[in-house]
Amino acid sequence: MSDALAALKARQGAGARYDAPNAPADDLLLARRGTAYFARKLNELSDSELDTRDRRRIIATVSYDARALAVMMAGARTGHWPEEPRFEASAKEIALGANLPARALRHLFHHTEVHLNVEWRDLPEAAWDCAMPIGGTPRSTPALRAKTVWFAALDLGNGGRLNDLPAAMRQLRA
Repeated sequence: MSDALAALKARQGAGARYDAPNAPADDLLLARRGTAYFARKLNELSDSELDTRDRRRIIATVSYDARALAVMMAGARTGHWPEEPRFEASAKEIALGANLPARALRHLFHHTEVHLNVEWRDLPEAAWDCAMPIGGTPRSTPALRAKTVWFAALDLGNGGRLNDLPAAMRQLRA
């Protein structure tokens, strides 16, 4: 660990969280920036503008997808996997979320994105490459999340542009 990083950790204290040194930093950055972009596009919508079935389903999907990934990351961290492991939201969750009041739907998004980020930050070095029961490793999840949030932000249909996306994401959408 560099002296600068050690000094930062000392200043921030024991409660601060950091990515493991071997975490996929570029993919995590892409996912975190995509999450911030999605949050910005979501916050630009008034409650009445939010009240379309498509927008509500998009927000519920993005939110519950984050929860599913967070549960998988917790399994990788603890070794206790969920009974029904998955990377994506269920149709039942999406239908439930799409019917929440606007404030609750916004809160759901915020809570699940924080939960996922905490799980990524708490994942120890060895866990990033552990085999998950549904295939793959936790290392693949930030890229999956990045794709979800960047494209969902465009799908909200309130001014998001393909040119707003990083080049890596634009190539996937083309």
